[in-house]
Amino acid sequence: MERASGSRRRDTREAIIGAVTVTGILARPQLLILGRHDPAGRLCAVGRTVALGPVQVRQVAEHLTPTDTGHPWTGVRFASAWGSRDVLDAVLVRPELVVEISADRAIDHGGVHRHPVRFERLRLDGTVEDVPGFGPGPAAAAG
Repeated sequence: MERASGSRRRDTREAIIGAVTVTGILARPQLLILGRHDPAGRLCAVGRTVALGPVQVRQVAEHLTPTDTGHPWTGVRFASAWGSRDVLDAVLVRPELVVEISADRAIDHGGVHRHPVRFERLRLDGTVEDVPGFGPGPAAAAG
């Protein structure tokens, strides 16, 4: 779906929450770090959201589950901004929640968002298997 936002065009698509940044505890997520599965089934990071508002924090927090062993991003570091050497202090969560995001069209490497995306809503009506895959091509990148 396309939406105009100022002079930039924004598309909505789905992604999987794989990690969050928090204020002290998991019940207060600040940013969502998002992913999609590649053709081999690996969860690949595709971007992060802008800071969540208070209502969004509550909506997301009640559904987050701390990760158990074997998270696909164990040991991965996430840059705080495109091209930055600063690293986010991320907390891994079970990659089982699907969200709808709004993003501009600046996408690189077959599906990685160059700019932070906006959280639109949780998609509790879908599963991670419903999320389009990561990889080159307009269908995978655009969702």
